[in-house]
Amino acid sequence: MYDAKEEIKSRLAVEDVVGQYVELKRAGRNLKGRSPWGVDKTPSFMVSPEKGIWHDFSANKGGDIFTFVMEVEGISFREALEKLAAMAGVDLSKYQGSNPQVTKRKTRAKEALTLATKYYQACLVRNKSVCEYVFYKRNLNRATVAEFKIGYAPANGKALITVLKKRGFTESELDAAGLLNRFKSDMFRDRMTIPFIDTTGNVIGFTARILGKGEPKYLNTPETILFNKSKFIFGFYQAKESIRHSGYVVIVEGNMDVISSHQAGVKEAVATSGTAMTEQHLKALSKLTNDIRLAYDGDEAGIKATERAIMMAGDLGIDLTVISDYHGAKDPDELIQKDPKLWQQAVQSSVPAVDWLLEKYEENLSLHTSPGKRKYSDVALKLLSYVKDEVERASYEEKVAKKLGVTVEVLREKGNRLNKKLSESSKKYLKKPKTEAKNDKLGQLENSLLALKVFGGITKTDIPIEVPDDDTKLAELELIFNREHEFIKDTDFENEATELLARYMSELNKTKINTLTEQLSKFEEDSEEYNEILSEINNYMNTE
Repeated sequence: MYDAKEEIKSRLAVEDVVGQYVELKRAGRNLKGRSPWGVDKTPSFMVSPEKGIWHDFSANKGGDIFTFVMEVEGISFREALEKLAAMAGVDLSKYQGSNPQVTKRKTRAKEALTLATKYYQACLVRNKSVCEYVFYKRNLNRATVAEFKIGYAPANGKALITVLKKRGFTESELDAAGLLNRFKSDMFRDRMTIPFIDTTGNVIGFTARILGKGEPKYLNTPETILFNKSKFIFGFYQAKESIRHSGYVVIVEGNMDVISSHQAGVKEAVATSGTAMTEQHLKALSKLTNDIRLAYDGDEAGIKATERAIMMAGDLGIDLTVISDYHGAKDPDELIQKDPKLWQQAVQSSVPAVDWLLEKYEENLSLHTSPGKRKYSDVALKLLSYVKDEVERASYEEKVAKKLGVTVEVLREKGNRLNKKLSESSKKYLKKPKTEAKNDKLGQLENSLLALKVFGGITKTDIPIEVPDDDTKLAELELIFNREHEFIKDTDFENEATELLARYMSELNKTKINTLTEQLSKFEEDSEEYNEILSEINNYMNTE
Protein backbone atom coordinates (compact mmCIF):
# COMPACT_ATOMS: atom_id res chain seq x y z
CA MET A 1 0.00 0.00 0.00
CA TYR A 2 1.10 3.54 -0.69
CA ASP A 3 1.80 5.82 2.24
CA ALA A 4 -1.00 8.40 2.45
CA LYS A 5 1.32 11.16 3.63
CA GLU A 6 3.77 10.68 0.78
CA GLU A 7 0.97 10.41 -1.77
CA ILE A 8 -0.44 13.74 -0.59
CA LYS A 9 3.00 15.38 -0.71
CA SER A 10 3.49 14.11 -4.26
CA ARG A 11 0.25 15.79 -5.35
CA LEU A 12 0.57 19.12 -3.52
CA ALA A 13 3.39 21.60 -4.10
CA VAL A 14 4.59 23.26 -0.90
CA GLU A 15 4.39 26.71 -2.50
CA ASP A 16 0.74 26.14 -3.44
CA VAL A 17 -0.23 25.14 0.11
CA VAL A 18 1.81 27.88 1.81
CA GLY A 19 0.74 30.40 -0.84
CA GLN A 20 -2.84 30.21 0.44
CA TYR A 21 -1.67 31.90 3.65
CA VAL A 22 1.55 33.75 2.74
CA GLU A 23 2.22 36.03 -0.21
CA LEU A 24 5.39 34.54 -1.73
CA LYS A 25 7.89 36.18 -4.06
CA ARG A 26 10.74 34.59 -5.98
CA ALA A 27 14.18 34.86 -4.32
CA GLY A 28 16.55 32.89 -6.51
CA ARG A 29 15.73 29.18 -6.34
CA ASN A 30 13.54 29.78 -3.29
CA LEU A 31 10.47 31.83 -2.42
CA LYS A 32 10.28 34.47 0.30
CA GLY A 33 7.44 36.04 2.28
CA ARG A 34 6.36 37.54 5.61
CA SER A 35 5.78 35.35 8.63
CA PRO A 36 2.10 34.31 8.97
CA TRP A 37 2.60 34.69 12.73
CA GLY A 38 3.44 38.38 12.35
CA VAL A 39 6.78 38.26 14.18
CA ASP A 40 9.10 39.61 11.48
CA LYS A 41 9.73 43.19 10.38
CA THR A 42 11.25 42.11 7.05
CA PRO A 43 10.42 38.97 5.03
CA SER A 44 12.02 36.02 6.84
CA PHE A 45 9.76 33.19 5.71
CA MET A 46 11.46 30.94 3.14
CA VAL A 47 10.03 28.17 0.95
CA SER A 48 12.07 25.71 -1.08
CA PRO A 49 9.90 24.26 -3.90
CA GLU A 50 12.76 21.95 -4.83
CA LYS A 51 12.98 20.42 -1.34
CA GLY A 52 9.28 20.71 -0.51
CA ILE A 53 9.96 22.46 2.77
CA TRP A 54 9.59 25.84 4.52
CA HIS A 55 11.27 27.65 7.39
CA ASP A 56 10.26 30.76 9.31
CA PHE A 57 13.49 32.31 10.63
CA SER A 58 11.71 34.82 12.86
CA ALA A 59 9.48 32.25 14.60
CA ASN A 60 11.98 29.34 14.39
CA LYS A 61 9.40 27.02 12.86
CA GLY A 62 9.74 24.84 9.81
CA GLY A 63 8.97 21.56 8.09
CA ASP A 64 6.78 20.25 5.28
CA ILE A 65 3.20 20.99 4.21
CA PHE A 66 1.81 19.00 7.15
CA THR A 67 3.71 20.89 9.84
CA PHE A 68 2.80 24.16 8.14
CA VAL A 69 -0.94 23.49 8.14
CA MET A 70 -0.76 22.22 11.74
CA GLU A 71 1.03 25.40 12.86
CA VAL A 72 -0.90 27.97 10.85
CA GLU A 73 -4.34 26.42 11.49
CA GLY A 74 -3.62 25.36 15.07
CA ILE A 75 -4.81 21.79 14.41
CA SER A 76 -3.59 18.23 15.03
CA PHE A 77 -1.68 16.09 12.54
CA ARG A 78 -4.77 14.00 11.85
CA GLU A 79 -6.82 17.11 11.07
CA ALA A 80 -4.04 18.44 8.82
CA LEU A 81 -3.86 15.07 7.10
CA GLU A 82 -7.60 15.09 6.41
CA LYS A 83 -7.54 18.70 5.20
CA LEU A 84 -4.61 18.13 2.81
CA ALA A 85 -6.02 14.78 1.67
CA ALA A 86 -9.24 16.53 0.64
CA MET A 87 -7.20 19.20 -1.14
CA ALA A 88 -5.16 16.57 -2.96
CA GLY A 89 -8.10 14.28 -3.73
CA VAL A 90 -6.63 11.39 -1.72
CA ASP A 91 -8.99 8.82 -0.14
CA LEU A 92 -7.51 8.09 3.29
CA SER A 93 -9.65 4.98 3.79
CA LYS A 94 -7.50 3.16 1.21
CA TYR A 95 -4.30 3.54 3.20
CA GLN A 96 -2.72 1.39 5.83
CA GLY A 97 -3.34 2.25 9.46
CA SER A 98 -6.97 3.32 9.08
CA ASN A 99 -9.82 1.25 10.45
CA PRO A 100 -12.26 0.83 7.53
CA GLN A 101 -15.27 0.39 9.83
CA VAL A 102 -14.49 3.47 11.94
CA THR A 103 -13.69 5.50 8.82
CA LYS A 104 -17.00 4.47 7.25
CA ARG A 105 -18.95 5.37 10.41
CA LYS A 106 -17.32 8.80 10.55
CA THR A 107 -17.91 9.40 6.86
CA ARG A 108 -21.57 8.46 7.11
CA ALA A 109 -21.98 10.63 10.22
CA LYS A 110 -20.47 13.62 8.38
CA GLU A 111 -22.74 13.01 5.40
CA ALA A 112 -25.82 12.78 7.62
CA LEU A 113 -24.91 15.97 9.47
CA THR A 114 -24.24 17.84 6.23
CA LEU A 115 -27.67 16.85 4.87
CA ALA A 116 -29.31 17.69 8.21
CA THR A 117 -27.74 21.16 8.04
CA LYS A 118 -29.11 21.77 4.54
CA TYR A 119 -32.52 20.43 5.56
CA TYR A 120 -32.68 22.72 8.61
CA GLN A 121 -31.63 25.70 6.46
CA ALA A 122 -34.42 24.93 4.01
CA CYS A 123 -36.94 24.63 6.87
CA LEU A 124 -35.90 28.06 8.17
CA VAL A 125 -36.62 29.95 4.96
CA ARG A 126 -39.99 28.18 4.60
CA ASN A 127 -41.21 29.19 8.09
CA LYS A 128 -42.29 32.83 8.34
CA SER A 129 -42.55 32.96 12.15
CA VAL A 130 -39.09 31.44 12.60
CA CYS A 131 -37.66 33.93 10.08
CA GLU A 132 -39.18 36.75 12.12
CA TYR A 133 -37.48 35.36 15.25
CA VAL A 134 -34.08 34.94 13.59
CA PHE A 135 -33.97 38.09 11.47
CA TYR A 136 -35.94 40.54 13.63
CA LYS A 137 -35.94 39.39 17.25
CA ARG A 138 -32.30 38.16 17.13
CA ASN A 139 -31.35 40.89 14.61
CA LEU A 140 -29.25 38.54 12.49
CA ASN A 141 -28.71 39.47 8.85
CA ARG A 142 -28.75 37.06 5.91
CA ALA A 143 -24.96 37.03 5.54
CA THR A 144 -24.52 35.96 9.17
CA VAL A 145 -27.23 33.29 8.92
CA ALA A 146 -25.53 31.92 5.81
CA GLU A 147 -22.01 32.07 7.32
CA PHE A 148 -23.02 30.11 10.42
CA LYS A 149 -25.47 27.87 8.49
CA ILE A 150 -28.32 28.67 10.88
CA GLY A 151 -31.53 26.68 10.37
CA TYR A 152 -34.71 25.45 11.99
CA ALA A 153 -35.64 21.97 13.26
CA PRO A 154 -39.39 21.34 12.74
CA ALA A 155 -41.64 20.53 15.69
CA ASN A 156 -42.50 17.12 14.18
CA GLY A 157 -40.31 14.61 16.03
CA LYS A 158 -39.84 12.42 12.94
CA ALA A 159 -39.25 15.11 10.31
CA LEU A 160 -35.48 14.76 9.95
CA ILE A 161 -35.47 10.97 10.38
CA THR A 162 -37.98 10.59 7.56
CA VAL A 163 -35.92 12.74 5.20
CA LEU A 164 -32.59 11.06 5.96
CA LYS A 165 -33.96 7.53 5.85
CA LYS A 166 -35.22 8.25 2.35
CA ARG A 167 -31.63 9.18 1.50
CA GLY A 168 -30.44 5.74 2.61
CA PHE A 169 -29.34 6.39 6.20
CA THR A 170 -30.06 3.81 8.87
CA GLU A 171 -31.24 4.55 12.39
CA SER A 172 -27.88 3.45 13.84
CA GLU A 173 -26.03 5.85 11.51
CA LEU A 174 -28.24 8.74 12.59
CA ASP A 175 -27.75 7.78 16.23
CA ALA A 176 -23.95 7.72 15.76
CA ALA A 177 -24.15 11.24 14.32
CA GLY A 178 -25.99 12.47 17.43
CA LEU A 179 -29.20 13.26 15.57
CA LEU A 180 -31.52 11.02 17.65
CA ASN A 181 -32.70 11.23 21.25
CA ARG A 182 -33.09 8.26 23.59
CA PHE A 183 -36.57 7.61 22.17
CA LYS A 184 -35.06 7.36 18.65
CA SER A 185 -36.87 10.51 17.57
CA ASP A 186 -35.28 13.71 16.24
CA MET A 187 -32.86 15.17 18.80
CA PHE A 188 -33.89 18.73 17.90
CA ARG A 189 -37.50 19.89 17.59
CA ASP A 190 -38.95 23.38 17.16
CA ARG A 191 -35.55 24.98 17.71
CA MET A 192 -33.22 27.32 15.87
CA THR A 193 -30.25 25.17 14.87
CA ILE A 194 -26.61 26.27 14.72
CA PRO A 195 -24.07 23.73 13.42
CA PHE A 196 -20.84 22.89 15.20
CA ILE A 197 -18.19 23.22 12.48
CA ASP A 198 -14.73 21.71 13.01
CA THR A 199 -11.40 23.23 11.99
CA THR A 200 -11.61 21.77 8.48
CA GLY A 201 -15.16 23.00 7.78
CA ASN A 202 -17.09 19.80 8.49
CA VAL A 203 -20.35 19.85 10.49
CA ILE A 204 -19.84 17.60 13.55
CA GLY A 205 -22.95 18.44 15.58
CA PHE A 206 -25.44 21.14 16.56
CA THR A 207 -26.51 23.49 19.26
CA ALA A 208 -30.22 24.34 19.12
CA ARG A 209 -32.04 27.20 20.87
CA ILE A 210 -35.67 26.93 21.88
CA LEU A 211 -37.82 29.59 20.22
CA GLY A 212 -40.29 30.20 23.03
CA LYS A 213 -40.29 29.39 26.71
CA GLY A 214 -39.00 26.09 28.01
CA GLU A 215 -35.94 24.22 29.17
CA PRO A 216 -33.24 23.66 28.31
CA LYS A 217 -32.77 26.96 26.47
CA TYR A 218 -29.96 25.35 24.46
CA LEU A 219 -29.71 21.69 23.54
CA ASN A 220 -26.35 20.38 22.30
CA THR A 221 -25.28 17.29 20.39
CA PRO A 222 -23.99 14.67 22.86
CA GLU A 223 -20.45 13.26 22.63
CA THR A 224 -20.15 11.27 19.40
CA ILE A 225 -17.46 9.76 17.17
CA LEU A 226 -17.08 13.26 15.69
CA PHE A 227 -17.93 15.69 18.50
CA ASN A 228 -15.80 16.10 21.64
CA LYS A 229 -16.89 19.11 23.70
CA SER A 230 -13.62 19.33 25.67
CA LYS A 231 -11.76 20.00 22.40
CA PHE A 232 -14.32 21.84 20.31
CA ILE A 233 -14.23 25.64 20.03
CA PHE A 234 -17.37 27.21 18.59
CA GLY A 235 -16.69 29.80 15.89
CA PHE A 236 -13.03 28.85 15.51
CA TYR A 237 -13.46 27.89 11.86
CA GLN A 238 -15.04 31.26 11.05
CA ALA A 239 -12.64 33.23 13.30
CA LYS A 240 -9.17 31.77 12.58
CA GLU A 241 -8.31 34.07 9.67
CA SER A 242 -9.24 37.16 11.68
CA ILE A 243 -7.34 35.87 14.73
CA ARG A 244 -4.24 35.30 12.64
CA HIS A 245 -4.55 38.75 11.06
CA SER A 246 -5.30 40.81 14.21
CA GLY A 247 -3.16 38.78 16.61
CA TYR A 248 -5.78 38.26 19.34
CA VAL A 249 -8.81 36.12 20.17
CA VAL A 250 -11.92 36.96 22.20
CA ILE A 251 -13.50 34.17 24.26
CA VAL A 252 -17.18 34.82 25.03
CA GLU A 253 -19.57 32.69 27.05
CA GLY A 254 -22.35 31.88 24.60
CA ASN A 255 -22.68 30.79 20.99
CA MET A 256 -25.04 33.69 20.23
CA ASP A 257 -22.43 36.06 21.63
CA VAL A 258 -20.01 34.68 19.03
CA ILE A 259 -22.47 35.09 16.17
CA SER A 260 -23.50 38.62 17.20
CA SER A 261 -19.85 39.59 17.63
CA HIS A 262 -18.94 38.42 14.14
CA GLN A 263 -21.86 40.37 12.70
CA ALA A 264 -20.70 43.44 14.67
CA GLY A 265 -17.26 43.26 13.05
CA VAL A 266 -15.35 41.55 15.88
CA LYS A 267 -14.72 38.31 14.02
CA GLU A 268 -12.09 37.09 16.48
CA ALA A 269 -14.80 35.84 18.89
CA VAL A 270 -15.09 32.15 19.84
CA ALA A 271 -16.71 30.16 22.68
CA THR A 272 -16.51 26.79 24.37
CA SER A 273 -19.75 24.86 23.91
CA GLY A 274 -21.57 23.24 26.78
CA THR A 275 -18.42 23.00 28.92
CA ALA A 276 -15.99 25.12 30.90
CA MET A 277 -12.74 26.13 29.25
CA THR A 278 -10.16 23.33 29.22
CA GLU A 279 -6.39 23.33 28.77
CA GLN A 280 -6.99 21.75 25.35
CA HIS A 281 -9.02 24.82 24.34
CA LEU A 282 -6.27 27.18 25.48
CA LYS A 283 -3.52 25.16 23.80
CA ALA A 284 -5.40 25.17 20.49
CA LEU A 285 -5.92 28.94 20.63
CA SER A 286 -2.35 29.66 21.77
CA LYS A 287 -1.07 28.09 18.55
CA LEU A 288 -2.54 31.09 16.72
CA THR A 289 -2.04 33.84 19.30
CA ASN A 290 -0.84 34.51 22.84
CA ASP A 291 -3.22 37.47 23.23
CA ILE A 292 -6.39 35.94 24.69
CA ARG A 293 -9.20 38.26 25.83
CA LEU A 294 -11.97 36.90 28.08
CA ALA A 295 -15.47 38.35 27.84
CA TYR A 296 -16.95 36.82 30.98
CA ASP A 297 -19.66 38.13 33.31
CA GLY A 298 -18.53 39.78 36.53
CA ASP A 299 -20.63 37.40 38.66
CA GLU A 300 -19.27 34.55 40.78
CA ALA A 301 -19.27 32.13 37.83
CA GLY A 302 -17.31 34.62 35.71
CA ILE A 303 -14.77 35.16 38.48
CA LYS A 304 -14.25 31.41 38.92
CA ALA A 305 -13.90 30.92 35.15
CA THR A 306 -11.25 33.65 34.99
CA GLU A 307 -9.39 32.10 37.93
CA ARG A 308 -9.30 28.75 36.15
CA ALA A 309 -8.12 30.38 32.94
CA ILE A 310 -5.22 32.07 34.75
CA MET A 311 -4.26 28.79 36.41
CA MET A 312 -4.25 26.90 33.11
CA ALA A 313 -2.52 29.69 31.21
CA GLY A 314 0.37 29.72 33.69
CA ASP A 315 3.11 28.19 31.56
CA LEU A 316 1.65 28.76 28.09
CA GLY A 317 3.04 32.28 27.78
CA ILE A 318 -0.44 33.70 27.28
CA ASP A 319 -1.24 37.38 27.73
CA LEU A 320 -4.64 36.98 29.40
CA THR A 321 -6.92 40.02 29.65
CA VAL A 322 -10.58 40.60 30.52
CA ILE A 323 -13.20 42.64 28.63
CA SER A 324 -15.41 44.16 31.29
CA ASP A 325 -16.92 47.46 30.15
CA TYR A 326 -20.39 46.37 28.93
CA HIS A 327 -22.01 49.79 29.49
CA GLY A 328 -24.74 48.25 31.63
CA ALA A 329 -25.45 45.29 29.31
CA LYS A 330 -25.36 41.79 30.81
CA ASP A 331 -23.34 40.18 28.00
CA PRO A 332 -21.73 40.94 24.60
CA ASP A 333 -24.90 40.03 22.67
CA GLU A 334 -27.00 42.55 24.63
CA LEU A 335 -24.30 45.22 24.26
CA ILE A 336 -24.15 44.64 20.50
CA GLN A 337 -27.93 45.05 20.23
CA LYS A 338 -27.48 48.35 22.04
CA ASP A 339 -24.58 49.59 19.86
CA PRO A 340 -22.04 47.42 17.96
CA LYS A 341 -19.41 50.19 18.23
CA LEU A 342 -19.51 49.93 22.04
CA TRP A 343 -18.58 46.25 21.76
CA GLN A 344 -15.71 47.06 19.39
CA GLN A 345 -14.42 49.64 21.87
CA ALA A 346 -14.78 47.21 24.79
CA VAL A 347 -12.66 44.60 23.01
CA GLN A 348 -9.88 47.14 22.52
CA SER A 349 -10.06 48.24 26.18
CA SER A 350 -9.46 44.92 27.93
CA VAL A 351 -7.55 44.93 31.23
CA PRO A 352 -5.03 42.37 32.57
CA ALA A 353 -6.90 39.40 34.03
CA VAL A 354 -5.04 39.56 37.36
CA ASP A 355 -5.93 43.26 37.82
CA TRP A 356 -9.57 42.50 37.02
CA LEU A 357 -9.73 39.65 39.52
CA LEU A 358 -7.99 41.61 42.29
CA GLU A 359 -10.56 44.36 41.82
CA LYS A 360 -13.41 41.81 42.01
CA TYR A 361 -11.94 40.34 45.22
CA GLU A 362 -11.77 43.83 46.71
CA GLU A 363 -15.40 44.53 45.78
CA ASN A 364 -16.60 41.31 47.43
CA LEU A 365 -14.52 41.54 50.62
CA SER A 366 -14.28 44.25 53.26
CA LEU A 367 -10.68 45.40 53.57
CA HIS A 368 -11.61 47.49 56.59
CA THR A 369 -11.81 44.40 58.79
CA SER A 370 -9.16 41.88 59.81
CA PRO A 371 -11.15 38.84 58.52
CA GLY A 372 -11.68 40.66 55.22
CA LYS A 373 -7.97 41.36 54.88
CA ARG A 374 -7.16 37.73 55.68
CA LYS A 375 -9.55 36.41 53.03
CA TYR A 376 -8.33 38.96 50.47
CA SER A 377 -4.69 38.01 51.07
CA ASP A 378 -5.59 34.30 50.77
CA VAL A 379 -7.25 34.59 47.37
CA ALA A 380 -4.79 37.18 46.07
CA LEU A 381 -1.73 35.11 46.98
CA LYS A 382 -3.24 32.00 45.45
CA LEU A 383 -3.82 33.96 42.25
CA LEU A 384 -0.32 35.48 42.20
CA SER A 385 1.27 32.04 42.54
CA TYR A 386 0.29 31.49 38.90
CA VAL A 387 2.01 34.66 37.68
CA LYS A 388 5.26 33.24 36.29
CA ASP A 389 7.18 36.43 35.52
CA GLU A 390 9.11 37.50 38.64
CA VAL A 391 8.96 41.24 37.88
CA GLU A 392 5.23 41.14 37.17
CA ARG A 393 4.56 39.11 40.31
CA ALA A 394 6.64 41.49 42.45
CA SER A 395 4.64 44.44 41.10
CA TYR A 396 1.36 42.77 42.07
CA GLU A 397 2.72 41.84 45.50
CA GLU A 398 3.50 45.51 46.16
CA LYS A 399 0.00 46.49 45.04
CA VAL A 400 -1.68 43.90 47.30
CA ALA A 401 0.56 44.70 50.26
CA LYS A 402 -0.30 48.39 49.95
CA LYS A 403 -4.04 47.63 49.93
CA LEU A 404 -3.63 45.51 53.07
CA GLY A 405 -1.34 47.98 54.84
CA VAL A 406 1.47 45.45 55.34
CA THR A 407 5.00 45.08 54.03
CA VAL A 408 5.80 42.98 50.97
CA GLU A 409 7.98 40.77 53.18
CA VAL A 410 5.02 39.90 55.44
CA LEU A 411 2.89 39.12 52.40
CA ARG A 412 5.58 36.89 50.89
CA GLU A 413 6.03 34.98 54.15
CA LYS A 414 2.35 34.15 54.14
CA GLY A 415 2.59 33.28 50.44
CA ASN A 416 5.38 30.79 51.12
CA ARG A 417 3.27 29.08 53.78
CA LEU A 418 0.23 28.92 51.51
CA ASN A 419 2.22 27.54 48.58
CA LYS A 420 3.22 24.53 50.64
CA LYS A 421 -0.44 23.83 51.37
CA LEU A 422 -1.82 24.09 47.84
CA SER A 423 -4.69 21.68 47.53
CA GLU A 424 -4.61 18.98 44.87
CA SER A 425 -7.70 20.50 43.31
CA SER A 426 -5.72 23.65 42.58
CA LYS A 427 -2.59 21.84 41.46
CA LYS A 428 -4.42 19.90 38.77
CA TYR A 429 -4.75 23.07 36.73
CA LEU A 430 -1.00 23.64 36.70
CA LYS A 431 0.75 22.56 33.54
CA LYS A 432 3.52 20.09 34.32
CA PRO A 433 6.96 21.39 33.32
CA LYS A 434 8.31 19.86 30.16
CA THR A 435 11.80 18.75 31.14
CA GLU A 436 12.93 18.43 27.53
CA ALA A 437 11.31 21.60 26.23
CA LYS A 438 13.55 24.01 24.35
CA ASN A 439 13.01 27.73 24.34
CA ASP A 440 13.15 29.52 21.00
CA LYS A 441 16.67 30.83 21.55
CA LEU A 442 18.01 27.36 22.29
CA GLY A 443 16.17 25.89 19.29
CA GLN A 444 17.55 28.56 16.95
CA LEU A 445 21.11 27.97 18.14
CA GLU A 446 20.70 24.20 17.73
CA ASN A 447 19.39 24.60 14.18
CA SER A 448 22.27 26.91 13.26
CA LEU A 449 24.85 24.49 14.68
CA LEU A 450 23.30 21.51 12.91
CA ALA A 451 23.23 23.45 9.64
CA LEU A 452 26.96 24.15 9.99
CA LYS A 453 27.72 20.57 11.03
CA VAL A 454 25.92 19.04 8.06
CA PHE A 455 26.61 21.57 5.30
CA GLY A 456 29.57 23.66 6.53
CA GLY A 457 32.25 20.98 6.46
CA ILE A 458 33.05 21.41 10.16
CA THR A 459 35.86 19.05 11.25
CA LYS A 460 37.71 20.75 14.13
CA THR A 461 34.78 21.85 16.30
CA ASP A 462 33.05 18.99 18.12
CA ILE A 463 29.33 19.76 17.97
CA PRO A 464 27.63 17.33 20.43
CA ILE A 465 24.23 17.37 18.70
CA GLU A 466 23.01 14.30 16.84
CA VAL A 467 22.31 14.86 13.16
CA PRO A 468 18.67 14.02 12.34
CA ASP A 469 17.96 11.33 9.77
CA ASP A 470 14.63 12.86 8.72
CA ASP A 471 14.84 14.04 5.10
CA THR A 472 12.45 16.95 5.72
CA LYS A 473 14.54 18.22 8.64
CA LEU A 474 17.77 17.88 6.65
CA ALA A 475 16.26 19.88 3.79
CA GLU A 476 15.18 22.53 6.28
CA LEU A 477 18.73 22.67 7.70
CA GLU A 478 20.09 23.24 4.20
CA LEU A 479 17.67 26.14 3.79
CA ILE A 480 18.86 27.56 7.14
CA PHE A 481 22.52 27.14 6.12
CA ASN A 482 22.03 28.90 2.79
CA ARG A 483 20.13 31.75 4.46
CA GLU A 484 22.41 32.31 7.48
CA HIS A 485 25.84 31.64 6.00
CA GLU A 486 25.67 32.67 2.37
CA PHE A 487 27.95 35.69 2.98
CA ILE A 488 30.49 33.91 5.23
CA LYS A 489 33.71 32.63 3.70
CA ASP A 490 34.51 28.93 4.08
CA THR A 491 37.48 29.72 6.32
CA ASP A 492 35.14 31.39 8.84
CA PHE A 493 32.83 28.39 9.37
CA GLU A 494 34.98 26.89 12.14
CA ASN A 495 35.09 30.19 14.07
CA GLU A 496 31.36 30.63 13.57
CA ALA A 497 30.73 27.11 14.90
CA THR A 498 32.98 27.67 17.95
CA GLU A 499 31.16 30.89 18.86
CA LEU A 500 27.70 29.38 18.33
CA LEU A 501 28.61 26.30 20.39
CA ALA A 502 29.66 28.44 23.36
CA ARG A 503 26.35 30.33 23.23
CA TYR A 504 24.43 27.06 22.81
CA MET A 505 26.06 25.37 25.83
CA SER A 506 25.44 28.47 27.98
CA GLU A 507 21.78 28.55 26.96
CA LEU A 508 21.46 24.79 27.48
CA ASN A 509 22.81 25.13 31.03
CA LYS A 510 20.33 27.91 31.79
CA THR A 511 17.47 25.74 30.51
CA LYS A 512 18.58 22.78 32.65
CA ILE A 513 18.94 25.00 35.72
CA ASN A 514 15.42 26.38 35.22
CA THR A 515 14.00 22.88 34.81
CA LEU A 516 15.75 21.60 37.94
CA THR A 517 14.62 24.67 39.89
CA GLU A 518 10.99 23.83 39.03
CA GLN A 519 11.56 20.26 40.21
CA LEU A 520 13.14 21.55 43.44
CA SER A 521 9.89 23.19 44.54
CA LYS A 522 8.19 19.78 44.68
CA PHE A 523 10.35 18.49 47.55
CA GLU A 524 10.80 19.45 51.20
CA GLU A 525 14.00 21.29 52.11
CA ASP A 526 16.85 19.03 53.31
CA SER A 527 15.14 15.93 51.92
CA GLU A 528 17.34 13.52 49.97
CA GLU A 529 15.70 14.42 46.66
CA TYR A 530 15.95 18.15 47.41
CA ASN A 531 19.68 17.96 48.14
CA GLU A 532 20.40 15.85 45.06
CA ILE A 533 18.66 18.34 42.76
CA LEU A 534 20.34 21.28 44.53
CA SER A 535 23.74 19.65 44.00
CA GLU A 536 22.95 19.15 40.32
CA ILE A 537 21.94 22.82 40.00
CA ASN A 538 25.25 23.89 41.59
CA ASN A 539 27.18 21.73 39.14
CA TYR A 540 25.51 23.39 36.17
CA MET A 541 26.03 26.86 37.68
CA ASN A 542 29.75 26.16 38.11
CA THR A 543 30.06 25.37 34.40
CA GLU A 544 28.62 28.77 33.45
